[in-house]
Amino acid sequence: MTTHGYDKGRLDLPFVGISTFGKNQYVQDWDSIDADFAILGAPFDFGTQWRAGARFGPRGIREASTLFSFGHGGAYDHEDDVTYLPADKVRIVDIGDADIVHTDTEQSHANIEFGVRKILAAGAVPITLGGDHSINIPCINAFSDQGPIHVVQIDAHLDFVDVRHGVRFGHGNPMRRAAEKDYVTGLSQIGIRNVSSTAKDGYDDARAMGSDIMSVRQFRAQGVQKVLERIPAGVRYYVTLDIDGFDPSIAPGTGTPSHGGFLYYEVLELLDGLTKRGDIVGMDLVEVAPDYDHTGTTAILAAQILMNTIGRIMHNRSKTEAK
Repeated sequence: MTTHGYDKGRLDLPFVGISTFGKNQYVQDWDSIDADFAILGAPFDFGTQWRAGARFGPRGIREASTLFSFGHGGAYDHEDDVTYLPADKVRIVDIGDADIVHTDTEQSHANIEFGVRKILAAGAVPITLGGDHSINIPCINAFSDQGPIHVVQIDAHLDFVDVRHGVRFGHGNPMRRAAEKDYVTGLSQIGIRNVSSTAKDGYDDARAMGSDIMSVRQFRAQGVQKVLERIPAGVRYYVTLDIDGFDPSIAPGTGTPSHGGFLYYEVLELLDGLTKRGDIVGMDLVEVAPDYDHTGTTAILAAQILMNTIGRIMHNRSKTEAK
């Protein structure tokens, strides 16, 4: 007897099954990662200064990502005339979450760093789902033996606080901690705007330590191509994307929303340009707090930008290697 829909295999529609990222294979053994990209969850939000809730970001993004998992064997973009994420050419696995120890920032960050190092040791690109922005600190730490990287930050906030009330590893500190690394050659901080969590001395320090800071208005006045020209070419990029870099009209589900943010295609075109200008070797997406957005739009935006970025990294790497 043939059951409808099963005669040629299961349909496996987006709302069916377990919510790994993009419904890709789950790999429990971190010594057996065999992939081009590996997804790691970092459900840590003890570094927040206002609204917590980003600990549920990885779950929310994974669930949202199933929306784009129709089993077509790729994602055809008619504007580019490219099928991104072809199943036979792009290997993505989901290795689950780093173990988080409640109230213990040091151990939780160490566990995140351990996961990223395992991905790098396997030769895969780590894509880390936050969590608050402090999870970028262990992510960058994991690159200590990987060679130089240039950090590209898309964010509403500079996150360049050195120490505040004794705190050095909260979500206001990650870019300062990154700039201190000798293997971080510079930072491009894009989308920074309006009232920030960093005082003027932090901006002065950031520029003195090699940061190029741009607001959304400056980005729009220059255009994406001019902005890309300000970013070093032919280097290895680490991208850290805070969802509050987007305007809260399309991304309300975050702890510190800031009006005047980016729209979807502005960020996609910037990331696409980066994949053609150099090599994105790691990425984190942070500060998705699903409980502040019951429509799920913020998590869907996060999943969509990640899947499109992964697709473009692999496509443009293949074009470069073919030359």
